[in-house]
Amino acid sequence: MKKNVKKYLLNLLNKNRRQAGFTLIEMVVVIAIIVILILLIAPNLLEQKGRAENRTNDAFKTTLRTQVELYKDDEGKEPTSFEDLKSKKYLTEEQIKKAEAKKITIASLKDDAK
Repeated sequence: MKKNVKKYLLNLLNKNRRQAGFTLIEMVVVIAIIVILILLIAPNLLEQKGRAENRTNDAFKTTLRTQVELYKDDEGKEPTSFEDLKSKKYLTEEQIKKAEAKKITIASLKDDAK
C-alpha cells in the first residue's frame, strides 16, 4: 500500500512539473507574433516622425517670415540679415542659431513665400 501511495504521489508531482512551463514551440510562436507586430508598427512610427519634423520646420519658417514682415512694417525697409532682426529684438539668439543650422536665409524665406 505504501508503495502505491508513493508511486501515486510521485506520478502527480511529475505531471505538475511537466505542465509548469511553456513549451519551446509556444515561446517561438509568441516571439514571432511580437516580431510581426513590431515590423508592422515601426515604419509607421518613422514616417510620423518625419512628418512631425517637416511640420515643425514649416512652422519655424512661418515664424521667421512673420518677423521679417513685422520688421518691414516697423522700419520701412527689409532686413539685410538676421542680425538686423536680433538688434531690434524681433528674433532671439537661439532662433538665429536654429535658422543658421537649417541653412535658412532671409532670401530663401522670400523665395519660399512665392
